[in-house]
Amino acid sequence: MKFLAEPRSGSYQGITSSRNRFGQYVRSRATPVQPNTPAQLNQRSRMSLNAAAWRTLTDNQRAGWLSLGLLMTRTDSLGQTYTLNGFLAYLSVNSNLLDAGESTIPNAPYLSTPTDLLTATVTLSAVAFSVAYTATPLGTGERLFVWASPQASAGRKFNGDYRLLAVSASAAASPANVLAAYTARFGVPVVGNRIFLSLQTHFNGFLGTPFNISQVVA
Repeated sequence: MKFLAEPRSGSYQGITSSRNRFGQYVRSRATPVQPNTPAQLNQRSRMSLNAAAWRTLTDNQRAGWLSLGLLMTRTDSLGQTYTLNGFLAYLSVNSNLLDAGESTIPNAPYLSTPTDLLTATVTLSAVAFSVAYTATPLGTGERLFVWASPQASAGRKFNGDYRLLAVSASAAASPANVLAAYTARFGVPVVGNRIFLSLQTHFNGFLGTPFNISQVVA
Protein backbone atom coordinates (compact mmCIF):
# COMPACT_ATOMS: atom_id res chain seq x y z
CA MET A 1 0.00 0.00 0.00
CA LYS A 2 1.39 3.40 -1.00
CA PHE A 3 1.34 6.13 1.65
CA LEU A 4 2.67 9.58 2.52
CA ALA A 5 4.76 9.83 5.70
CA GLU A 6 8.29 10.42 6.94
CA PRO A 7 11.00 8.46 5.05
CA ARG A 8 11.55 5.05 6.61
CA SER A 9 12.80 1.63 5.70
CA GLY A 10 12.75 -1.73 7.50
CA SER A 11 10.37 -3.86 9.50
CA TYR A 12 8.48 -3.28 12.73
CA GLN A 13 6.17 -5.94 14.15
CA GLY A 14 4.16 -7.22 11.16
CA ILE A 15 4.79 -4.30 8.77
CA THR A 16 7.68 -3.67 6.36
CA SER A 17 8.30 -0.17 4.97
CA SER A 18 10.20 0.46 1.75
CA ARG A 19 10.11 2.55 -1.41
CA ASN A 20 10.27 2.17 -5.17
CA ARG A 21 10.13 4.62 -8.07
CA PHE A 22 6.46 5.34 -7.34
CA GLY A 23 7.13 6.39 -3.74
CA GLN A 24 6.98 4.87 -0.27
CA TYR A 25 4.87 1.83 0.51
CA VAL A 26 4.15 -0.63 3.30
CA ARG A 27 3.43 -4.35 3.10
CA SER A 28 2.95 -7.28 5.41
CA ARG A 29 6.22 -8.55 6.77
CA ALA A 30 7.33 -11.83 5.17
CA THR A 31 9.85 -14.33 6.49
CA PRO A 32 12.87 -14.42 4.14
CA VAL A 33 13.30 -17.60 2.16
CA GLN A 34 16.33 -19.63 3.22
CA PRO A 35 17.05 -22.05 0.35
CA ASN A 36 20.45 -23.00 1.82
CA THR A 37 21.96 -23.35 -1.64
CA PRO A 38 25.69 -24.07 -1.95
CA ALA A 39 26.29 -20.45 -2.98
CA GLN A 40 24.38 -19.10 0.03
CA LEU A 41 26.13 -21.45 2.46
CA ASN A 42 29.50 -20.52 0.95
CA GLN A 43 28.87 -16.81 1.50
CA ARG A 44 27.75 -17.43 5.08
CA SER A 45 30.92 -19.42 5.74
CA ARG A 46 33.07 -16.62 4.36
CA MET A 47 31.31 -14.04 6.50
CA SER A 48 31.87 -16.19 9.59
CA LEU A 49 35.55 -16.66 8.78
CA ASN A 50 36.07 -12.95 8.21
CA ALA A 51 34.22 -12.07 11.42
CA ALA A 52 36.42 -14.50 13.37
CA ALA A 53 39.57 -13.07 11.77
CA TRP A 54 38.50 -9.53 12.73
CA ARG A 55 38.70 -10.50 16.39
CA THR A 56 42.37 -11.44 15.99
CA LEU A 57 43.48 -8.02 14.69
CA THR A 58 45.43 -5.56 16.78
CA ASP A 59 43.99 -2.22 17.86
CA ASN A 60 46.24 -0.44 15.33
CA GLN A 61 44.98 -2.67 12.52
CA ARG A 62 41.37 -2.02 13.48
CA ALA A 63 42.10 1.72 13.56
CA GLY A 64 43.41 1.45 10.00
CA TRP A 65 40.20 -0.22 8.86
CA LEU A 66 38.15 2.44 10.64
CA SER A 67 40.00 5.16 8.73
CA LEU A 68 39.40 3.32 5.46
CA GLY A 69 35.71 2.81 6.26
CA LEU A 70 35.21 6.57 6.65
CA LEU A 71 36.24 6.89 2.98
CA MET A 72 33.88 4.16 1.73
CA THR A 73 30.41 5.52 0.98
CA ARG A 74 27.24 3.53 0.40
CA THR A 75 23.62 4.42 -0.39
CA ASP A 76 20.74 2.97 1.63
CA SER A 77 17.22 2.07 0.47
CA LEU A 78 16.07 5.65 1.12
CA GLY A 79 18.75 7.12 -1.13
CA GLN A 80 20.82 8.44 1.78
CA THR A 81 24.61 8.06 1.80
CA TYR A 82 26.62 6.77 4.72
CA THR A 83 30.14 5.53 5.46
CA LEU A 84 31.30 2.19 6.85
CA ASN A 85 32.73 1.39 10.24
CA GLY A 86 36.00 -0.53 10.48
CA PHE A 87 34.41 -3.97 10.75
CA LEU A 88 32.19 -3.44 7.69
CA ALA A 89 35.14 -2.09 5.69
CA TYR A 90 37.15 -5.20 6.63
CA LEU A 91 34.28 -7.50 5.61
CA SER A 92 33.70 -5.66 2.34
CA VAL A 93 37.32 -5.71 1.16
CA ASN A 94 38.10 -9.26 2.23
CA SER A 95 34.82 -10.71 0.95
CA ASN A 96 35.57 -9.18 -2.45
CA LEU A 97 39.09 -10.60 -2.37
CA LEU A 98 37.76 -14.08 -1.61
CA ASP A 99 35.20 -13.80 -4.42
CA ALA A 100 38.08 -12.86 -6.72
CA GLY A 101 40.04 -15.93 -5.65
CA GLU A 102 42.66 -13.83 -3.87
CA SER A 103 44.00 -13.95 -0.31
CA THR A 104 42.51 -11.90 2.52
CA ILE A 105 44.55 -9.12 4.10
CA PRO A 106 44.81 -8.08 7.78
CA ASN A 107 45.93 -4.50 7.14
CA ALA A 108 43.71 -1.88 5.53
CA PRO A 109 44.84 -1.04 1.97
CA TYR A 110 44.75 2.37 0.35
CA LEU A 111 41.34 3.16 -1.13
CA SER A 112 41.42 2.10 -4.79
CA THR A 113 39.04 2.98 -7.60
CA PRO A 114 38.88 0.34 -10.35
CA THR A 115 38.50 1.55 -13.93
CA ASP A 116 34.79 1.40 -14.82
CA LEU A 117 33.56 -0.25 -17.99
CA LEU A 118 32.78 2.08 -20.89
CA THR A 119 30.45 -0.21 -22.87
CA ALA A 120 28.93 -3.68 -22.61
CA THR A 121 27.17 -5.67 -25.34
CA VAL A 122 25.40 -8.96 -24.57
CA THR A 123 25.06 -11.89 -26.97
CA LEU A 124 22.39 -14.19 -25.56
CA SER A 125 20.66 -17.33 -26.83
CA ALA A 126 20.09 -20.87 -25.61
CA VAL A 127 23.55 -21.83 -26.91
CA ALA A 128 25.56 -18.62 -26.46
CA PHE A 129 25.91 -16.14 -23.63
CA SER A 130 28.77 -13.66 -23.65
CA VAL A 131 29.47 -10.06 -22.72
CA ALA A 132 31.74 -7.93 -24.90
CA TYR A 133 33.11 -4.94 -23.01
CA THR A 134 35.42 -1.98 -23.28
CA ALA A 135 38.01 -1.00 -22.35
CA THR A 136 39.72 -4.28 -23.12
CA PRO A 137 41.76 -5.88 -21.78
CA LEU A 138 41.11 -4.88 -18.19
CA GLY A 139 43.86 -3.02 -16.35
CA THR A 140 46.67 -4.82 -14.55
CA GLY A 141 45.29 -6.60 -11.49
CA GLU A 142 41.68 -5.82 -12.41
CA ARG A 143 38.97 -8.47 -12.74
CA LEU A 144 35.40 -8.43 -14.02
CA PHE A 145 32.62 -9.47 -11.63
CA VAL A 146 29.51 -10.65 -13.50
CA TRP A 147 26.29 -10.62 -11.48
CA ALA A 148 23.17 -12.14 -13.06
CA SER A 149 19.49 -12.59 -12.32
CA PRO A 150 17.26 -15.62 -12.68
CA GLN A 151 15.25 -15.62 -15.91
CA ALA A 152 12.28 -13.25 -15.91
CA SER A 153 9.47 -12.14 -18.19
CA ALA A 154 10.59 -10.12 -21.21
CA GLY A 155 8.27 -7.30 -20.14
CA ARG A 156 10.02 -6.83 -16.83
CA LYS A 157 12.13 -3.67 -16.58
CA PHE A 158 13.34 -3.68 -12.95
CA ASN A 159 15.39 -6.28 -11.11
CA GLY A 160 16.73 -6.36 -7.58
CA ASP A 161 17.94 -9.97 -7.52
CA TYR A 162 21.54 -10.15 -8.69
CA ARG A 163 23.78 -13.10 -7.82
CA LEU A 164 27.51 -13.39 -8.43
CA LEU A 165 27.85 -15.59 -11.50
CA ALA A 166 31.48 -15.38 -12.62
CA VAL A 167 34.77 -13.59 -11.97
CA SER A 168 37.28 -13.13 -14.77
CA ALA A 169 41.00 -13.67 -14.66
CA SER A 170 43.20 -10.68 -13.92
CA ALA A 171 43.52 -8.26 -16.86
CA ALA A 172 41.13 -10.43 -18.91
CA ALA A 173 40.30 -9.50 -22.48
CA SER A 174 36.76 -9.19 -23.86
CA PRO A 175 34.42 -11.03 -24.22
CA ALA A 176 33.40 -12.80 -21.01
CA ASN A 177 31.74 -16.12 -21.86
CA VAL A 178 29.29 -17.06 -19.11
CA LEU A 179 26.96 -19.63 -20.72
CA ALA A 180 28.30 -22.59 -18.76
CA ALA A 181 28.22 -20.70 -15.46
CA TYR A 182 24.70 -19.40 -16.08
CA THR A 183 23.32 -22.77 -17.17
CA ALA A 184 24.80 -24.47 -14.10
CA ARG A 185 23.25 -21.85 -11.81
CA PHE A 186 19.90 -21.03 -13.41
CA GLY A 187 19.32 -23.52 -16.21
CA VAL A 188 19.46 -23.17 -19.99
CA PRO A 189 18.37 -19.67 -21.15
CA VAL A 190 14.84 -19.89 -22.55
CA VAL A 191 13.94 -17.95 -25.70
CA GLY A 192 11.77 -14.95 -24.83
CA ASN A 193 12.94 -14.59 -21.21
CA ARG A 194 14.86 -11.57 -19.98
CA ILE A 195 18.12 -11.82 -18.02
CA PHE A 196 19.54 -8.90 -16.08
CA LEU A 197 23.29 -8.39 -15.65
CA SER A 198 25.31 -6.13 -13.39
CA LEU A 199 29.00 -5.80 -14.28
CA GLN A 200 31.64 -4.44 -11.93
CA THR A 201 35.38 -4.17 -12.18
CA HIS A 202 37.42 -5.26 -9.16
CA PHE A 203 40.84 -4.22 -7.90
CA ASN A 204 42.51 -4.96 -4.57
CA GLY A 205 39.22 -5.65 -2.76
CA PHE A 206 37.27 -2.70 -4.20
CA LEU A 207 34.46 -2.77 -6.77
CA GLY A 208 33.77 -0.16 -9.42
CA THR A 209 30.46 1.41 -10.42
CA PRO A 210 27.87 -1.19 -11.52
CA PHE A 211 27.17 -1.31 -15.26
CA ASN A 212 23.63 -2.68 -15.47
CA ILE A 213 22.21 -4.15 -18.64
CA SER A 214 19.53 -6.66 -19.62
CA GLN A 215 18.85 -8.79 -22.67
CA VAL A 216 16.00 -10.98 -23.95
CA VAL A 217 17.06 -14.49 -24.95
CA ALA A 218 16.96 -14.71 -28.76
